[in-house]
Amino acid sequence: MMTTNAEWKKNFIQYLQIEKGASSLTVTHYEKDITDFTQFLEQQNIHSFATVSYVEIRIYLTSLHEKEYARKTVARKISSLRSLFDFLVREEFIESNPFKMVSVPKGETRLPSFFYEEEMMKLFEAINAEDALGKRNLAILELLYATGIRVSECVNLNISDYDKELGTLFVKGKGRKERYVPVGSFAMDALELYLQKGRPELLKTNGDEHAVFLNYRGGRLTDRSVRNILNKLVDEVSISSRMSPHVIRHTFATHMLNEGADLRTVQELLGHSHLSSTQIYTHVTKDRLRAVYRNSHPRA
Repeated sequence: MMTTNAEWKKNFIQYLQIEKGASSLTVTHYEKDITDFTQFLEQQNIHSFATVSYVEIRIYLTSLHEKEYARKTVARKISSLRSLFDFLVREEFIESNPFKMVSVPKGETRLPSFFYEEEMMKLFEAINAEDALGKRNLAILELLYATGIRVSECVNLNISDYDKELGTLFVKGKGRKERYVPVGSFAMDALELYLQKGRPELLKTNGDEHAVFLNYRGGRLTDRSVRNILNKLVDEVSISSRMSPHVIRHTFATHMLNEGADLRTVQELLGHSHLSSTQIYTHVTKDRLRAVYRNSHPRA
């Protein structure tokens, strides 16, 4: 039987990767949160998860408060540790989960950032698609905006996932969830241009033959590379909004709802498991509703 914290942690991480199909970023967060808690326990002269009580957890949460962690970060740490202890109980390594007694602090409600249509046009126009890298960058931006897929889903796309005849992508999302998403005409044109005239120039002899998006060495593009590409674009067009691939995803959802798409459809396209994850975008579109009301109602 596993007896040490390190062994229990290793077992739990393997469970996340194999059974839950967690992304590498999710696993990294769990590992960091568990390591942080383990170091705290050692400072308290506690060397086994099996002896942790509600008292130690309260002391730990107080230490996080003193370090001025954001409520969102504290909530994530509690969630990570609760999942760890749930796993230990399920595997009968420990008898009970002391984190069941801890309430998760409510996070601050932040409306997602998004670009206006004029700002998106500036980004598209800023890309010089004369060379292979330019064609690739245009295809990435068009695809992210047209489909709302996550950057991890974008870089993991394979050639076989693209159906030109149907105009769809087969997307492998979080937790091994899969979905088909339609690709708009502008995105299809940009993607076809890249696949026909850009990608062949990037694909080297020992390059990745399966990946859609390649780096200049012929390997699969990474999440970080996409972030760098988009950040450089924002700097070039001097848009004040903070840029990330997720902002493009927010923009996709916001623009869809602004133009009348129903919430359930947007939920399916985004790959959200719960409608509550999609409902945050309805708050963003209230500004649009108020503007339409003021311009349309005779006694507004």
